[in-house]
Amino acid sequence: MKLSPSKLNSFLMLKLPSAWLCGVRVKHIDQTECVVSVTHRWINQNPFNSMYWAVQGMAAELSTGALVMDKIQESNQKISMLVAKNNATFSKKAKGKIRFSCYDGDKVNDALQKTIETGEGQTFWMKAIGLNEEGVEVSVFEFEWTVKLKSKK
Repeated sequence: MKLSPSKLNSFLMLKLPSAWLCGVRVKHIDQTECVVSVTHRWINQNPFNSMYWAVQGMAAELSTGALVMDKIQESNQKISMLVAKNNATFSKKAKGKIRFSCYDGDKVNDALQKTIETGEGQTFWMKAIGLNEEGVEVSVFEFEWTVKLKSKK
């Protein structure tokens, strides 16, 4: 079953309700990219009248993680995924609609292929760039994902 924005948004509502309530929504996903948006609102703001950094992080992580989930599903293998590390930089207040885009689908393909071929876990970094409605960068998040085959018990 191919993942779509509507399936991922339903998943959010059921499994990650805090992200869904804060307005995190998948807008686009294909083989190489995923776009997630979130709009600055009262429920996701910080005391400085901009979007709380953790809400940006949820949207950014989803833009990378949805690609990993999609590729794992396509592989028909039992593979676990986990964020091991992350880095973030903030360059402007996040106000209005912020779109996080990740273009690292090929990195996921490479890591999954290696873990399936070798049976060894793999780590790889993915980047999500957050732009406001004017196209100005507000934040950049990087996530180190780990994938490994689940052991057969």
